[in-house]
Amino acid sequence: MTELKQYISSYFGIHSDDMEKIISLFKQTSLKKGDFFTKTGSACDKLSFIQSGLLRVYVITPDKEVTQWISTQGYFVTDLSSMIFNTPSRWTIQALSDTELYTITKNDYNRIGELIPQWYKLEKLFIARCFTIMEDRIFSHLSMTAEERYHFFFSQNKELFNQVPLQYIASMLGMTPETFSRIRKKSIS
Repeated sequence: MTELKQYISSYFGIHSDDMEKIISLFKQTSLKKGDFFTKTGSACDKLSFIQSGLLRVYVITPDKEVTQWISTQGYFVTDLSSMIFNTPSRWTIQALSDTELYTITKNDYNRIGELIPQWYKLEKLFIARCFTIMEDRIFSHLSMTAEERYHFFFSQNKELFNQVPLQYIASMLGMTPETFSRIRKKSIS
């Protein structure tokens, strides 16, 4: 749980006794490659920190599969809308590899505020950081060409190009596999 503690410390500024209270609410879980964390239409009542492995966040539309994100080691994963608003999951989240997680249930997550009074202020800052990351991603999709998006993502996530099927990355970057392949070939030459 050392990585989880480091993450909570760096993103929430929590230390000592408060840290132990939070960490005690997480349980170690695992998924085998191909297992589902949640499926579109089901309830997602958990939040997990990825200790190791990869999870794909996607949805199947009538004409294609859309990868929203590839979640990697050292990050949290959930269907936030489902967990917070008790709605059916919009996303299917599936393990792309054997994955080790630290998981907190929605009920235990909601207890954090009772255990640590300043939690709501810290949670608000964390969500603001997440929102900023999402804004940056939207801006890149609106302002960058497909080639610029490819190069930017590659510079930040080189290891993923050898770990996940490239059509998932293409979808996540908002391009067809053919466009992705053409840009990739041009970049390698």
